[in-house]
Amino acid sequence: MTENTSAKRSLLVLEPETDSVVSDFLGNRFDCERGRNEESALRLLSEDRFGVIVSPYEFGELNGLRLLELASVTSPGSVLILIGSEFHADEAIECFRAGVFDFIRKPFELEYLETAVERAFERHESKSVTEQYRSSLENLVADKNAALDRALEDIENSYRVTLKALVQALETRDFETHGHSERVVTFSLRLGHELGLEPDSLRDLELGALLHDIGKIGVPDAILRKPSKLTEREWEKMRMHPEHGYRILRNIPFLGGAAKVVSQHHERWDGSGYPNGLKGEAIDIGARIFAVIDAFDAMISDRVYRQGRSYDDAVAELRICAGTQFDPLIVEAFTSVPREDWEILRERSIRDKQEVFSFQAIVEELVRSKTELELVH
Repeated sequence: MTENTSAKRSLLVLEPETDSVVSDFLGNRFDCERGRNEESALRLLSEDRFGVIVSPYEFGELNGLRLLELASVTSPGSVLILIGSEFHADEAIECFRAGVFDFIRKPFELEYLETAVERAFERHESKSVTEQYRSSLENLVADKNAALDRALEDIENSYRVTLKALVQALETRDFETHGHSERVVTFSLRLGHELGLEPDSLRDLELGALLHDIGKIGVPDAILRKPSKLTEREWEKMRMHPEHGYRILRNIPFLGGAAKVVSQHHERWDGSGYPNGLKGEAIDIGARIFAVIDAFDAMISDRVYRQGRSYDDAVAELRICAGTQFDPLIVEAFTSVPREDWEILRERSIRDKQEVFSFQAIVEELVRSKTELELVH
């Protein structure tokens, strides 16, 4: 061991005022500092700069276990050597299990202590290398995960662009729903925020709302674009569109949650909906949210054969249907959203179309701005 390397090894020796034999001896080999009492020992430990600590088993109010406990908090990389005249076997075992590196029984040769300190520094250096490797590995994993998250986000955004184009193409077949999909996505997300949905559930709701009518691809134009009232047989075919949509999406893992919204958005709280007659909480939460939003948007939107209803009339109708067609708690949450939020989102939907990668960003901006305004007032 070269002198230059030894000088870099910081050693803390705890010795009472009247006894400096150990620190004097080891000071020739190591960068040695002495703690003369309990107060100075605690102060030096808090500096976290010593590779090895040598201490009597009893040092003031500190015993070996207490010292180890303190060192593990204030100087976690340090290696501890204890010195004492007698050790009970159970105390020694407990200390070894807790992490003490070595016990040295009095009397002892100073050269033996020096060798023990050398081995303790080797342990400390090994721990430091291991910790550096672990930290580097964690940083590498974190960087890789961040890169993967960015890649997945890019993929999801590509999906959204493609799906939005598909939905817009579908809407050209059904003039009565033009712009409807874009509106109900932001409406659904606003209500999802009000209900405290988790991010994954919001994503499923976003995509499910966007694709809710994808199954109409399987409905003939003669039915979809028929200007007059549908016959019962034609309604049977129209009611199959949730099932058609589910079959289109079910084998795409990314759209698994959205597929539930697509397949269940015409189910009713009382079990009288279609296509499967699901009831109550057996209906997916996203589908229950969307059912309220879909009905609300249909009521307030103009049609060729009627003018859209007012906000107050639409809300009154939702309340009447709570407990039969709709989940009552979701209707209650809907009425808790400020009316102006719906107006802001509706007004945005009728502007000139813009490229939107995530409708969530639109709603999150709205929610955040309202929250900040409330905090100011």
